[in-house]
Parts: sequence; C-alpha cells; structure tokens
Amino acid sequence: MTTTTAPVPVRSPLPWSLAGRTAVILGGSSGIGLAAAGLLASVGAHVLLVGRDKERLESAVARVTEAGTDAAAEVRGVPADVTDGDAMEEVFARAGSVDHVLMTAGYPSGIGPVTELGRDEARAAVAAPAGAVLDIVRAAVPRMEPGGSITLSSGVLVARPRSGMAAPVAAAGAVETLARALAVELAPVRLRANAIRYGAIDTPLLRSRYGATGAGDAAMAEAGAAMPLGRFGTAEEAASAAVFLMANPYMSGEVLAVDGGQSLA
Repeated sequence: MTTTTAPVPVRSPLPWSLAGRTAVILGGSSGIGLAAAGLLASVGAHVLLVGRDKERLESAVARVTEAGTDAAAEVRGVPADVTDGDAMEEVFARAGSVDHVLMTAGYPSGIGPVTELGRDEARAAVAAPAGAVLDIVRAAVPRMEPGGSITLSSGVLVARPRSGMAAPVAAAGAVETLARALAVELAPVRLRANAIRYGAIDTPLLRSRYGATGAGDAAMAEAGAAMPLGRFGTAEEAASAAVFLMANPYMSGEVLAVDGGQSLA
C-alpha cells in the first residue's frame, strides 16, 4: 500500500454521490446484496455482482438491470465462490478500478452445541468467514480508489448470543473486529472499513428457516409479529445502511446495527 498525505476526498454524503462509482457486491444474487445492487443502480453506480450460482446470478443481473431507474448504471455479474482466494483475485482483476466493496455472503455452518460439533467443522465455521474477508481485502485494496470503502456483514447474535450458535457468533464477532482493525490499517491509503450488524431481515434465507419459501407472506408476518417493531426488516431497509456507509466519506471503523431494536428486546 502507498500512503498519502492528502486527506480523504470530500464528497456529498448523500447516495447520489455514488453515481459513476464502482461497487463490488459479494453475495449479490439474492437478499440484502441484491437489494443493495438495486439501490446502487438507481443512483447511477456501476455494480458487479458476485455469487456462486451462475443461473441465479444471471437472473439477479437481469432483475437489477430491468428495474434500474438510471440509464448510466452498469450491472454485471461474475460467478465465483467468495471463500476461494484465487477466485477473488480473478474477480477484482476483472472489476478493474473499484470504489466500494460490500460483503453479504453468509456462512450457515457450525450450528449446534460446541460439544457436538466435529473439531474440523467447528474450526472451519469460525475461521472461514474471517479468512474470506482477509482474502477479499488482499485482492480488493490494491485496486481501490481513495475515499472508497469495505463494508462487512455481521449479525445481532453477537450482542444477544443464543444456545447452539457459539461458532457462528464467534465468526461474526471476528468479522466486526476485523472491520475496526482494517479501518486503522487502511486509513493511511484513505480507504474506510465498516460492518453492519443485521437483525432478522426478510430474505430467502430467513424464509427458508421459517418454512415460508415462495410467497409465504402470511407465515412471515406471523413470525415477525414477535419482533420489537412488529415485523421483520426488509432487504431494502437493510441494504440502505450499506449505501449510507459507502456514500458518507467520514464513516470508518463503525459497527452499524440495523435490527429494529432486536438487540434491546
């Protein structure tokens, strides 16, 4: 990395300042990542979606492109596994100059009492998310512009642990710590790092957990009624926090909670 004496660029902290900027969304074929792509495209940002499933990724690119309200936005997709360091090098090489990186890909592993997890399973569940972040940062930072940002994803269970979730909670906590450490390390090159601690958000993953695949609106409404605000958050509400962190040039080292008060209840 090459340090600089110039301060971080001063730009409008509002979303339209992202017009013409390039954002790479890892885990962008559904849920929060897909919603973020739609919001970014609507303000004229260039978006590169990354996901494992090629068909689902192509569908996501088509959906964002068709719904786009800004003709200047460019939406592309690259199929890749975010846990594959070599694949991430290829993704960012194809992306070219990058302004913002959003990582929303999840790792639904290591669920269950620690004493019932296999040694390799438990270690992988904790290490894989942090390892993936490090690989992504190594691939992305050399191609990022001053004022750019890296936004990572965490979850509300870091603040309110639940039995049987020790390994995933440890992994999420490591990701939050990484965001703060990266904010310090990347500040000399005028890059920012933050994390978002999401609560229960209405995404395909959450719907599958409640057996509400497909429409399932009634089932989700019933399950969400127990939340502090009477419903689950929407993917767009969650994604708007990522857009905020990208747009505001003075946000760095923060862990922003978007949980509808779930961490307080």
